[in-house]
Formats: sequence, structure tokens, C-alpha cells
Amino acid sequence: MVIKNSTYNKVSVVMFLLISGLTMFRAAEALSMNYYIMRCPMVELIVKDTVNRALQSDPTLAAGLIRMHFHDCFLQGCDASVLLDSTKGNTAEKDSPANLSLRGYEVIDDIKEQLEDQCPGVVSCADIVAMAARDAVFFAGGPVYDIPKGRKDGRRSKIEDTRNLPPPTFNSSELIRMFGQHGFTTQDMVALSGAHTLGVARCASFKNRLANFDSTHNVDPDIDTQFANTLIRTCKAGDNAEQPFDRSRNTFDNNYFIGLQNKAGVLSSDQTLFSSPQTRGIVNNYAMNEAMFFLDFQQAMVKMSLLDVKEGSKGEVRQNCRKIN
Repeated sequence: MVIKNSTYNKVSVVMFLLISGLTMFRAAEALSMNYYIMRCPMVELIVKDTVNRALQSDPTLAAGLIRMHFHDCFLQGCDASVLLDSTKGNTAEKDSPANLSLRGYEVIDDIKEQLEDQCPGVVSCADIVAMAARDAVFFAGGPVYDIPKGRKDGRRSKIEDTRNLPPPTFNSSELIRMFGQHGFTTQDMVALSGAHTLGVARCASFKNRLANFDSTHNVDPDIDTQFANTLIRTCKAGDNAEQPFDRSRNTFDNNYFIGLQNKAGVLSSDQTLFSSPQTRGIVNNYAMNEAMFFLDFQQAMVKMSLLDVKEGSKGEVRQNCRKIN
């Protein structure tokens, strides 16, 4: 009996060690706030410093970095697929009409180059995009939040996937349905739409609201008359003419929602949030309470940063963010 117990105990110990080792391996592969603390402890400082310098030089890049993160995560998950260049046999996401106005690639390249010098092959481009967006929010005056790290970079980037980005003509119900397919609540969707407190829209995205809108109206009736005239003047300069989403285009605040209350949403997909009873109450809450918007926005951004992330062998850490290894 003693020999049997001894044998059983040894087997139990070995099994325990194997299971523990497997658990630790999985934990190491999982996302973590401290994922790089041992292998690349300078990562946070390098990302923050580079984003800060870029925004001091060009404050409009904050909107670009946040939008890039969204356009990355909303397709194949947060895997930096939006950074991949097209090749002879493949047209990548970044060359889709929906992504031609994306900005900030040079900031990501700068960060990646510094990190490859410090800790080669360690920090993924997907994590860089997520961290850069987070820091852009903060340096533009928005909420402070952190995200777990450990995403791997994807190997697929195809122009046809960009069909799954929400177009600027969507109404509230269509937005709720599309965001819901990714696990977002209606409140998450409205909060994330608040990222339009930064940046501009091009005339091509809203000119449909300014003439021959429908069989009854020439101009979208949901636009304030004076603001409609502003948009018409903007579009006289052509499809690429830019209109700020709100009156403080480079400051992260709740002016976007105040603008919606005043029927001064630039895109149909903006103004629909106030026009629709499904979302109007959330808009009113955020317009009245900036702190509430900040809290919900940061929670929704963390949630977005976790969309379909690739871990372990499902992805890679690119040496160059513009091409697979």
C-alpha cells in the first residue's frame, strides 16, 4: 500500500505541475496590463512620448489615431490589419475608399522603429495602435484609461472586408444593429460615436444631405437651417473640403453631443443619434454630463480594444507594421 500511495502521490505531483505549467503558459499568452513589464519595460513611455510629440506638432492627429484604432478593430479584430500595405496580389484595407482619409501611420511607424531598437520582435503593431489611440484620447483632453496588452498582429488585410465599416448614411437602428453584432450595447455605440468630438468630415460624406435629400425635402430637415448653409459653403470647395464635427475639433469634450441637440450633426449617422427616440436620451445625458460621457467612452474603448484579438500562434509580432513577416 505504501508503494502504491507513493506512486500515486508522484503521479499526482507530476500531473499538478503539468497542469500548473499549462495554466501559466496560457496566462502568459493572455492579455495583461503588465504584458511587457519584463520583456519591454519602456514600451509605455515610448508610446506616450511619441504620441505626445506628434500631437504637439499636429493636434489633428488625435482624431486620426483614434479612428485608425476603430477601423482596425471593427473588421478582423484588433490585429493591425489596417496597417498592412497592398501587394501585387492583394488590395489591402488601407486602400479602400473608406480608409483613404486615415491618418497617423507615420506615428505608428515611429513608435515601432523605436521599440524594435529597444526590444526587437516583442511589441505587436496591434498593441501599438491600441495604446496610441488611448494616449491620443488623453492628450486631447479626454479620459485616462488603460488597456490590457498582448495582442498579436494578423496576416489578413483585404479591401472587401471594409464593407463591414458603418457608412455615414446609417440611421440609429442600423447603427445599433451593426454595433450589436460586435457585442456593443446601444449606450456603447453612442459613447463611441462621441469620438467625433475630434476631427473633421469631408464633404463627400455629407453632401447627400444638402440637395435632393428625398422626395419631400431638398435639404435634410434634421439639419438646422443656419448650419445647413455652413455645410453648403464648405462643399463649394469640393468633395474633399473639410467640416469639423464640432466647434472644438482638437479638444476631447462633450461639444459633439451639444451640437446634436442643436441639429448641427455633420453626418446623417451623427444627427440620427438625436433624431431617434432610441438614442436621444443618451445624447441628452452626455450633453448635460461630460463626466458620464468620459466614463462610458473609456469603458467602451476598452471593450473595443478586446474585439477578436489574436493570441499565441493565431498571429505574429511584425517586424515592420506595413507587411507580414
